[in-house]
Amino acid sequence: MLAVSLCANSGPKRVPGDSIAGTGDVSRNLVTSDELFSDNPPTAPIDDSAFALPANAAPPSQSFEGRLTLLDTSETGRARILRNAFAYDVSAGSPQTHLPPFSFEFVQNGSHLVPARQGLVITGSPAWNYIIGPGRVWRENSDRGYMRAAFPFALVERNQNCVHNGEMTFLFNRRVTPRISNVRYQVTQETCAYFKVDLWGQIRAKWAPGAVADAASIADAAADEASARLPSKPISALAKDYPSAPVDVKNLTRSFHSPVDITTLGVLIHGVNYVGDCPTRYGRYAFCEEMRLPSYSLAKSSFAGLALMWLGQKYGPAVYRQLIRDFLPESAAGGDWADVTFANASDMATGNYLSLEREADENGPEEMAFLEAEPYSQKIALALSQFPHRGAPGARWVYQSHATFILTQAMSAYLRRQSGESLFDVIRDSVYAPAGISCGGRTTLRTDNTAHGRPFGAYGLFLTQDDVAKIGRLLNTESGRIDGKQMLDPVRLRESLFRAPNPSTYSLPVPDAGAPAVPNTFRYHNEFWGKHWTPAEFPQYSCDFWISFMSGYGGNIVLLLPNGAVFYLFSDGNEFVWYPAVHEIAKIAPFCP
Repeated sequence: MLAVSLCANSGPKRVPGDSIAGTGDVSRNLVTSDELFSDNPPTAPIDDSAFALPANAAPPSQSFEGRLTLLDTSETGRARILRNAFAYDVSAGSPQTHLPPFSFEFVQNGSHLVPARQGLVITGSPAWNYIIGPGRVWRENSDRGYMRAAFPFALVERNQNCVHNGEMTFLFNRRVTPRISNVRYQVTQETCAYFKVDLWGQIRAKWAPGAVADAASIADAAADEASARLPSKPISALAKDYPSAPVDVKNLTRSFHSPVDITTLGVLIHGVNYVGDCPTRYGRYAFCEEMRLPSYSLAKSSFAGLALMWLGQKYGPAVYRQLIRDFLPESAAGGDWADVTFANASDMATGNYLSLEREADENGPEEMAFLEAEPYSQKIALALSQFPHRGAPGARWVYQSHATFILTQAMSAYLRRQSGESLFDVIRDSVYAPAGISCGGRTTLRTDNTAHGRPFGAYGLFLTQDDVAKIGRLLNTESGRIDGKQMLDPVRLRESLFRAPNPSTYSLPVPDAGAPAVPNTFRYHNEFWGKHWTPAEFPQYSCDFWISFMSGYGGNIVLLLPNGAVFYLFSDGNEFVWYPAVHEIAKIAPFCP
């Protein structure tokens, strides 16, 4: 398995709020000690609360450090398929229905169990890769002297952005034999429109206690990350905090036909991240703060568009006029790239397309072949060769994920010529890390299913609620500044937020979908969407304004509102319903004078 350790610091630090102080007298009837040491596998998933730190838990008297390995993952566990739109092989023994190989090192910081490697980990499985998150360790009197541990994990579909969230739990005691129980696991939630599945089981495990390289810095990084999180409250607190609004948080999602498909949501306003719950099919997810959310096309804005603004700030606006052909020799394979600039590609206006019908290219078999291709040589060839030249670059918006992939590779080549650096690594270290993005959020999908392939750019980030709010804050209210230093070109950022004068001079119109109340009010620029909000369409407002937003496959949305608020919602029911959220947030901070 391959991964990059990206979170290291020095100095003894403890995770804030680590205040387990119970007596250990816990009433437990799920995943009991007897069950964890039993050879009888579970017959169904259980309530996710069984994996959570319970009330009255006692602080641990032992630490878990070393390597945890799960045995016989390909032969253990059960699956219940709930949706399989692409007809994946889900027969008995299929990799889609079992965990991939699992062998990870952990350290402990107080009661916090910290994986040594966070972010996307390549397993070699034909079906799944991992993201392992920080968990907890505690003591319950009924566990006969063993410590109890639990942690979140996510299964990430190989070469794709779908995320399936789960938990694991086990008992350990380094002073007795056996030192470790079986490991109970289940996966009962996903943000994935086309493949829904419950996975569960109990699996034999091996624990090799021992020192982990850089253990102190890994533990300290967990403390730093927790300390840097935005102040947060349950989203229900909006009504209490703003009683004169009055806010009804139910209105944020009331218009959804299938609210069960909502993974989570939140509102960042006046410096507080009001976070929604994290429901699963079996109760509340035990590690809501660590639940991984797939970016899909949100990455077009929060990585590719952001990276272009970073390059513009560092090297000047001439970056936007650089030609794709000068940095991708493969561009001779198809289309006409002679005059296509970085800016054209970021506007989805390369002039190379099959159809002008809204998102016809994106939903066609050619784009599907591109999305499924894994090797870089195949992926770039399909991106460049399948879409013929139809018009002048910069003239027509045609939504294509492969256009952002091409832009990302061209920007990467440009930066290598300038400094020899890797584009994603620079954005990770210069923007994401100092902005406070979680350790697990600082990796991305890459070609060739390796940790060192080419970043996709068009999709492939994995975020938490806090990560999403911080990216929104950086763009929306920090104006691209981190610790007072300008990191993103402020001119292009204002354009991306549709806050520069005359958006029609720098953005492109987006063809209307359905029967809009007011036509021709959507535009696109630098991988960001814009909606012109007018009294003609919304008579409750006395002024007109623009809302910039990021949008991702399945129903993911991040609104960068001109009143300083950020609204985000992740779902997989193919519903993009966000107007009611705008109206509700306007009660707190009006858009019009």
